[in-house]
Amino acid sequence: MDTGNDQKLVDLLKSSNSILIFTGAGVSTGSGIPDFRGPQGVWRTKTPVYYQDFMGSEDARRAYWEQKLEGWEKYRDAQPNPVHLAVVRIEQAEKLLMVVTQNIDGLHTKAGISPGRLVELHGTMNAVECQTCHRRDDPDMYFQEFRKKRKPLLCSCGGHMKSATISFGQSLRKEDLERAWGAADQADLVIALGSTLSVTPAAQLPLQAVQRGVPYVIINRGTTEHDALPQVTLRLEGDVREIFPQAVEQALS
Repeated sequence: MDTGNDQKLVDLLKSSNSILIFTGAGVSTGSGIPDFRGPQGVWRTKTPVYYQDFMGSEDARRAYWEQKLEGWEKYRDAQPNPVHLAVVRIEQAEKLLMVVTQNIDGLHTKAGISPGRLVELHGTMNAVECQTCHRRDDPDMYFQEFRKKRKPLLCSCGGHMKSATISFGQSLRKEDLERAWGAADQADLVIALGSTLSVTPAAQLPLQAVQRGVPYVIINRGTTEHDALPQVTLRLEGDVREIFPQAVEQALS
């Protein structure tokens, strides 16, 4: 790793007090969660169930639950890795404005990030949600029930239950977008971790902040859609688990 650039990251962390952190699949893979768009991801290995089909077809709902059941235990048992814990350290140091994540694994929550400092743009596997009354519940008993009966599950109100994630064709939650964009308008440093920055509208979030001249750091293994942008202050190539926690430790020690 370039020690000069490493020190630049440390200096930026030290001098900033309203940090916006944007996380993608490269953070989750360190906890055993496969990259959604990687070689073993649903994007390549499964035909995704679209939200409109889920709401309109019993067969589509069954296919959706079968897909989610296949990966449920991996999500349930996954534990935060050093990147998640480093983000918590930043919050404890009162330097964190917001974490905005594309990930649905709930690992930022498991690590201890305050709910008011977290936006899960694509939802979470840590809950199931009724599509009618929007009641949320613990998912484990629902997956156990589906494993036994192989029948799509209903809420007590009669609505369809699904994981509290954003499915294909389903709109992002307005309140989540408002919180994320509000943070972009207040941040004094933006750090993108483990994201190719290719999925919109999420990938536009860092650019909203850097329009104000805010420093922008990208840490990722492999190219990202923002690498060539002149607004990028610092681009670090490599494993985010090795680069970011070390820099946070140096900045806060």
